[in-house]
Amino acid sequence: MGFQLHRPDSVGAAIALARELGPEARYLAGGTDLIIQINRKRCAPGPLIALDRIAGLSGVAAGDGVIAIEAMTTLKTIERHPAFAGPLGALAEAARVVGGHQIRNVATIGGNIVNASPAADLVPVLLALDAEVELAGPAGARRLPLGHFLRGPGVTAREPGEVLLRVAFARSPAQTATAFIKAGRRRAMEISLVCIAAFLALDGEDRCLEARIALGAVGPTAWRATRAEELLRGGEASMAAFRAAGAAAAADCAPIDDVRASVEYRRRLVAALVPRALQHCRQRIAGGR
Repeated sequence: MGFQLHRPDSVGAAIALARELGPEARYLAGGTDLIIQINRKRCAPGPLIALDRIAGLSGVAAGDGVIAIEAMTTLKTIERHPAFAGPLGALAEAARVVGGHQIRNVATIGGNIVNASPAADLVPVLLALDAEVELAGPAGARRLPLGHFLRGPGVTAREPGEVLLRVAFARSPAQTATAFIKAGRRRAMEISLVCIAAFLALDGEDRCLEARIALGAVGPTAWRATRAEELLRGGEASMAAFRAAGAAAAADCAPIDDVRASVEYRRRLVAALVPRALQHCRQRIAGGR
């Protein structure tokens, strides 16, 4: 079945088109998920507004203590970008396990976010980085925390006609690190059974100044394990503390029971992988001292 394809050359033109074409219009980024959904008749092939000709919607910018990733930036760019080779390395780790090389050359970070899959690999990392999203629409531009943007499986806070412009987060200071771990039946080209992202900030005596833990595929959206984070703040960065955080996260998650894994198995994975991710962070901080 055919569909209309529009290719505007500016954000304003894209928003105007979306308003003109009505609620059936969809923005098209990389298309690695949307085109499959259309081909499998999971969504109607309404008008598509491709964003690939809009200048300025791709790239990574670092300035004033903030890193911004434009919505059309490919996962391959994130995988290889030098900004994500140090404390922010979890972003490259997450990008590296999405599909194969062909997919990562096309798939975008904006699509990964807006698709709002509970198992999206980059989203837990962005949550652990306290990321914000910036959108533009008929009513103007606005920003909101990524955690508030995600509402449920395939559901976001995006208003009609709004387009995601970028995602941004603070640059990580010294004595911090991130880590990402994905559990699946294969290491890549597989939907996550569980994915874990962690951010850890330590003082010079291995005490936890800040901890952020985000989980994917164990709830209606990717989410922050805030009770586990509170257990770690101000305490010693030890494996005992990390295990306690993992147990808290496992108790608080809400996984589904399906053909790929049971609820209990997913909870066990959370309990095991949260301390592993935190320990990776601790080792990376120690290696950078």
